[in-house]
Amino acid sequence: MSPDEYCQQKTAQSGSSFYYSFLFLAPERRRAITALYAFCREVDDTVDDCTDESVARIKLSWWRNEIAALFEGAPSHPVTKALQPHLQAYRLDQKYMLAIIDGMEMDLNQTRYLDYPALQRYCWHVASVVGILSASIFGASSQATLAYAEKLGHAFQLTNIIRDVGEDARKGRIYLPINEMQQFGVTAADLLSARHSENFENLMRFQVARAQSTYDEAFALLPGADRRAQRPGLMMAAIYRTLLSEVERDGYHVLAQRISLTPLRKLWLVWKTYIRG
Repeated sequence: MSPDEYCQQKTAQSGSSFYYSFLFLAPERRRAITALYAFCREVDDTVDDCTDESVARIKLSWWRNEIAALFEGAPSHPVTKALQPHLQAYRLDQKYMLAIIDGMEMDLNQTRYLDYPALQRYCWHVASVVGILSASIFGASSQATLAYAEKLGHAFQLTNIIRDVGEDARKGRIYLPINEMQQFGVTAADLLSARHSENFENLMRFQVARAQSTYDEAFALLPGADRRAQRPGLMMAAIYRTLLSEVERDGYHVLAQRISLTPLRKLWLVWKTYIRG
């Protein structure tokens, strides 16, 4: 199996909505973004699938060394081998690759966030930098486009947090800021025991509204000249914003179930965004 085939398999198996937005890219850009996404999956799985924290830390340390080797021209893993041809062409920055690993390590260091600024820092590491790297691959002609991508990545992560509140709680992780939970009268015990209430609905309504406004802020930053190149991100946004609408329509019942869209609906949203230009 070639490095590119390894990354393609890793991406397809993840079942992520991102996969759908890659389908309309030119082959070279599609190979690059698939390799980047496979890297993100590898380091994320290192934390999520490892039951021994010390082993997870050792693996993340290995990945830091592997990224150093990648930028020195001597990668050993299929994912980094797949990434190597694209580093110069798309100006992929080593500091952002390392920042993603740092974000995964944050999940080993803490399972609660006191306030929104603390959560923002986490989101920057695990999502905003991925947005910046992705926008570089899609084609960014200005810093404004990278600022848009950074903000869009943040919006994606807020959406993930909303969708996965119950699933994360079952893993012992709560990403909703503690001071906001207190403001709405929701306790950690409520989340851990999947206790749905009017207070919880009000808290989630607040979270969804902030996520939606973050998408609006991101779109306002995107220069018209780069809109066509950045369609993959816009496709993902169409899927994720529709997901937020589904969460609202379902009454914010995210503690005991994971709300998702069907593959056909995702494809339809992606296609609509593509033909809109």
